[in-house]
Amino acid sequence: MNKMKKITFVIPSRNNLEFLQLAYKSIRDLETKHEILVLNDASTDGTQEWIDSLGDKDLIVHHNPGPERIGIVGMFDKGIEMARTDIIMAFHADMVAAPKLDKHILKHLKRGTVVSATRVEPPLHPDGPEKMLVDFGTEVEDFDIDKFNNWVTNEYKPKHDTLTTEGIFAPWCMYKDDFLAIGGHDELFAPQSKEDSDLFNRFVLNGYEVIQTWEGLVYHFTSRGSRFNKHAGGAAGQNSDEWIHTTNKNMRNFIRKWGTMVKHDPLMKPIITPKYDIAFKVINNNLKILEALEPWCSVYYGDGHWVQYSYYMDKEETLTTYDMDKRVKPIPSNLEHDVIVEINGLTFTNQDYQMIQVLPEVLEEGGGVGDFEYGNMKIIINDLTPQEKTLIKCE
Repeated sequence: MNKMKKITFVIPSRNNLEFLQLAYKSIRDLETKHEILVLNDASTDGTQEWIDSLGDKDLIVHHNPGPERIGIVGMFDKGIEMARTDIIMAFHADMVAAPKLDKHILKHLKRGTVVSATRVEPPLHPDGPEKMLVDFGTEVEDFDIDKFNNWVTNEYKPKHDTLTTEGIFAPWCMYKDDFLAIGGHDELFAPQSKEDSDLFNRFVLNGYEVIQTWEGLVYHFTSRGSRFNKHAGGAAGQNSDEWIHTTNKNMRNFIRKWGTMVKHDPLMKPIITPKYDIAFKVINNNLKILEALEPWCSVYYGDGHWVQYSYYMDKEETLTTYDMDKRVKPIPSNLEHDVIVEINGLTFTNQDYQMIQVLPEVLEEGGGVGDFEYGNMKIIINDLTPQEKTLIKCE
């Protein structure tokens, strides 16, 4: 019998001790002794003391002393770089590995693939075709690991007729070299939120096959890293202010980078819209239109009193790695962009705003060099060379 390959389970954790303890136990309960790499991100709940008390010489640990957290963007990348095995799994501290998780993951894994386990969750989020809602507890004290393991082994029936579908989400497993080949996570999305959607787009654009196994399961307590983290002001089913801030800022950053909001099919396979060089030329500009439209273009050109817009630019500089001076400019005498959208602030409507959000799809379907009216706007197309593949690798 072939010896099972070893996986490094990479687990960032911030103030999630009770969940982390359960995750650690469930991985150690697998038949193969895989490597566990815990990245303690400035925890104040006794996480480091618990790690020190384990006496587990095979446990790999990275400790951020804080007081500021790094976030999962930096922590996952640090952990994957530290991994000593060829195969890594991005595992969350609030997940419990079911029996034979490793076996079911590895039988589908080869270079150029990313394999995700199927999540079993309590009903804190709406159901979806890519997961199972079965309530084994919303908190560690409610959770009976033996009951969960018995259900997995003796009662569970896959939701789909096929044992694999196409899709990707945590926990995901792949060869370390494949992850490093695209440069890891994008610091644009630090400390967290939308970093996974960006990463998954880049996996797919780089030609990786994304596979979900319906045999390999985890129990996922759901979003305890930031969104429902009690130490960050959240609770089970209650968003923390920290998460609300980061998810709002990083959705704008995702739009800046990809030209659309996050898109995927019902089974969570990324849908990637072509990214074009689109400039907005706005006359009768105002601050409200600037704030709404700037993320949706490559460069925003506007008229008006420029000092008025410096407040917006200074604010956004603190929320993005993009240079706002390169994204927001006065209207020049000549614009050289592949697509130019001419907008009049006096006639721009909410319907026009909705049309802006689907402009890449409109260009993809009917695009050709020339001009056309689009709501109250004018579109000038000089070139429709898509640029999304330039986004694959982060340096």
